[in-house]
Amino acid sequence: MSNSSDNHTVADARPGNWVDRHAPPALRPYAQLARFDRPIGWWLLMWPCWWSAALVAGATGAPWPNPWHLALFMIGSIVMRGAGCTWNDITDRDIDAKVERTRSRPIPAGRVGVRQAVAFMVFLGLVGLLVLVQFNAFTIVLGIASLLVVVVYPFMKRLTGHPQIVLGLAFSWGALVGWSATTGSLEVAPLVFFIGCVFWVVGYDTIYAHQDREDDALIGLGSTALTYGEKTKPFLAGCFMATLLLFVIAFVAAGAGLIAFVGLAGFALQLAWQVTRLDINDGALCLRIFKSNSKAGWILFVGLTADTLLRSAIQTF
Repeated sequence: MSNSSDNHTVADARPGNWVDRHAPPALRPYAQLARFDRPIGWWLLMWPCWWSAALVAGATGAPWPNPWHLALFMIGSIVMRGAGCTWNDITDRDIDAKVERTRSRPIPAGRVGVRQAVAFMVFLGLVGLLVLVQFNAFTIVLGIASLLVVVVYPFMKRLTGHPQIVLGLAFSWGALVGWSATTGSLEVAPLVFFIGCVFWVVGYDTIYAHQDREDDALIGLGSTALTYGEKTKPFLAGCFMATLLLFVIAFVAAGAGLIAFVGLAGFALQLAWQVTRLDINDGALCLRIFKSNSKAGWILFVGLTADTLLRSAIQTF
């Protein structure tokens, strides 16, 4: 057993994170199971929700994104990302035990049993449901529908070389929910925006997957990192260009203003930096570039929100 397992930390979490330092020992394995020690995951799940909330605010003439919705999306992203990670670790427990980066996780390390993990997942799911029922009926049904994608995702790496597409569907669902929470329906803009988010997720998760491609190859799992290998940069550029094109179409359909497109330009520059900086043979760099997508999220959200605020101010005066 590795040292990371002996001292009850996990190898793929940042050393000295708040969970390792402050979580009570009895709760620490569950916090690690839900990846509370790695907030980047819930940020990436949340961004399509927040972006869509800002986009629909501009489309409906609101002065800013609904703060209550933003708070609910944050809470929902944290708990549902935790539930999804727990489900992933339950289904992948035998695989995780064979991979250096993941064998110290709570289930393969023997610190949480499968029944305990299932109970914890159900608890997180119920919290997520409590969040979801704060919205309109259409959004509740739409949110529940996303569970089908979440359930099947862990098995896709066993069946296809493109499991990131299914992850993209799951992590982009907020682009639909963020819009419908305000309007109670879907239109062209959120549907196109959703597809753009899928390409974005496929891109950044391909970068992330390069950390495990050697282990994945030995075990016989699929990933876009393995599928494209040395051609990852062209593939990544294609994904990100598709994202930008679809976002432009969605912005136009939603009636977004100039400042939103300025934010989109900044977002595009950040994605271009990821492609040019990437070295698929440097795992630490891949992780750093992957995490930089939270910065990309802020850039786009600030642009959309500033555009809404400016247009509202102009209309007021």
